[in-house]
Amino acid sequence: MKKHLIAPSVLAADFANLQRDVEMINSSEADWFHIDIMDGVFVPNISFGMPVQAAIKKHAKKPLDVHLMIVDPDRYITTFKNLGTDVLTVHYEACTHLHRTLQAIRAEGMKAGVALNPHTPVSLLKDVLADLDLVCIMSVNPGFGGQSFIENTYAKVKELDAMRKEAGLDFLIEIDGGVTDKNAGELVDAGADVLVAGSYVFKSDDPIATVKKIKDIR
Repeated sequence: MKKHLIAPSVLAADFANLQRDVEMINSSEADWFHIDIMDGVFVPNISFGMPVQAAIKKHAKKPLDVHLMIVDPDRYITTFKNLGTDVLTVHYEACTHLHRTLQAIRAEGMKAGVALNPHTPVSLLKDVLADLDLVCIMSVNPGFGGQSFIENTYAKVKELDAMRKEAGLDFLIEIDGGVTDKNAGELVDAGADVLVAGSYVFKSDDPIATVKKIKDIR
């Protein structure tokens, strides 16, 4: 069976001890760093920008999975490539010319991802599936960490997995928001490949053990 990936969300880290938390992810069984960039316009929160990502990159020993929750992401594609991004995900709802945006991301040598808000159906991606490396299904409303998981997510994952199989494609399905050991197994069974976990990892007593726990779920 294909092993799922774990991408701890740095948004939930202790920013006063960022190097410590980055090194914790390095030494854990996590696969990627998930980095949320929020602009206060597309989502009602501002997270952090380029200087913080540059600081993370300096210490990170694993790929950077960068999730742009911003308007007009095309302006910054080259910037994020230069910041060491491996996977760059833009929001379907923020891209007027999504196909062109995805092509631009891949042209910079990054993997191209699209994120869908909870209200956005996966069927809208039908015409760009072949241009994607990853689809990020938001299982909470974007903007803040620590929210409750939206149950409809399972159905969306199953539908997207069926679309993937029918098209004979191998893009990854990522789940972002409210992931814990209680729902990780069901998400993987539904077709998820990458689990983003923030508060659940960083607010636990032993983050390394917590990462291992969701990594080991079959």
